[in-house]
Amino acid sequence: MNQPLLVTATQKAGPRLSLVIGAIVLLTLIALPLLSLLPDGHSLQVSAYILTLVGKILCYAIVALALDLVWGYAGLLSLGHGLFFALGGYAMGMYLMREAAGDGLPAFMSFLSWQELPWYWAGTQHFAWALCLVVLAPGSLALVFGYFAFRSRIKGVYFSIMTQALTFAGMLLFFRNETGFGGNNGFTNFRSVLGFDITAPGTRAVLFLLTVALLAGSLYLGWRLAQSKFGRVLTALRDAENRLMFCGYDPRGFKLFIWVLSAVLCGLAGALYVPQVGIINPGEMSPTNSIEAAVWVALGGRGTLIGPLLGAGLVNGFKSWFTVAFPEVWLFFLGALFIVVTLYLPKGLVGLLKKRDEP
Repeated sequence: MNQPLLVTATQKAGPRLSLVIGAIVLLTLIALPLLSLLPDGHSLQVSAYILTLVGKILCYAIVALALDLVWGYAGLLSLGHGLFFALGGYAMGMYLMREAAGDGLPAFMSFLSWQELPWYWAGTQHFAWALCLVVLAPGSLALVFGYFAFRSRIKGVYFSIMTQALTFAGMLLFFRNETGFGGNNGFTNFRSVLGFDITAPGTRAVLFLLTVALLAGSLYLGWRLAQSKFGRVLTALRDAENRLMFCGYDPRGFKLFIWVLSAVLCGLAGALYVPQVGIINPGEMSPTNSIEAAVWVALGGRGTLIGPLLGAGLVNGFKSWFTVAFPEVWLFFLGALFIVVTLYLPKGLVGLLKKRDEP
């Protein structure tokens, strides 16, 4: 069974090197929002565009890490993680829309001549309840879906198809105006969060630092799980589920736990994504987005923890450049990248580096 690369690297290079590299990356990320607070025109100032772009990529990196927990360790390829990400974003967006509207209805409801808020919007003017929804919405859906899927022993390509169908159904539902989620336009025109101007440099800096903290916490949690007996059971589940059952383990509980945990991490990432980017719409639930997340994990190296973060950063960095310089060829590049990774890099970039380091 494969050990997580983070553990293997620590054993080979020693804890000092791992701590030094991690500290450099962490300090760099912490420095970005601080540099964004410098006066305009300063040579070291980080622009709001760069800060937002990096913050968005960090949110995607959390999604990649969450997908790696279920695909890289438990062997469950999900093509529907975009749904959990969007649900967390919509939960936070409901609060932001209520704060922007004050005592009135959100702008899109007034436009549609609604007279009152739907029942499921109750309490969304409170930030604490919005945070609960960020966790409960994706977590509850994952719990119900996972319970029936794992009880029926659905796995492999059938599980992937079902998750893709789930996110596609969610996208079609949220596209409808009568559902009360803004239809095609979704939520936008946010003004403040907890009374602070959402576009103010200080607010952007705090949101960025919260994203860094969530990413670091998610990585630490994944590392601890991978080192534990639970992580070893997951890898055994991925590699030889029948043998694991023969040893007396019930795989359903392990699958359900890591599946729900992964969904909650995606929801938290979506909640931090929305105030930084300034919009959430049903397009985030597109199956294409979930497939892209699988490309991030495959490119970086699934089952490595660090690999998905690298893959998410590289793909989204290239995407930001391609969609500006050569917007018409981006999808061709993404398709070619997936083919190359599948044929020549089955263990991803991190696996390639690990192989080159071996004697």
